[in-house]
Amino acid sequence: QVQLVESGGGLVQAGGSLRLSCVASGRNISTYTTAWFRQAPGKERVFVGGIMWSGGSTYTASSVKGRSTISRDNAKNTVYLQMNSLKPEDTAVYYCAARDYGTRWYLNENAYAYWGQGTQVTVSS
Repeated sequence: QVQLVESGGGLVQAGGSLRLSCVASGRNISTYTTAWFRQAPGKERVFVGGIMWSGGSTYTASSVKGRSTISRDNAKNTVYLQMNSLKPEDTAVYYCAARDYGTRWYLNENAYAYWGQGTQVTVSS
């Protein structure tokens, strides 16, 4: 099993940037397909982007495409979500999730067995 801990959230003005971190313990994070989800108040949790366990290819949702980058540092067992040009609509709790290996992109939260506790991102206008 793996334990995931997110950090890096906070309050930022529109147009600003944040880098969220997801530190894994218990197993090498490169053996998981790891994803970021977010949940705004009163809304469902939605896929933001992910990084494949093999090869490290990434995928980001259209809502953040061009503004966000996902990366992984295997030495630190950490996955990052760099978000730029933040908008008030990016305000949400951001979650890191992982599933064993994987052969495609999984956009549904039910595909992920492991979750962090979430980190709040608030973007002021």
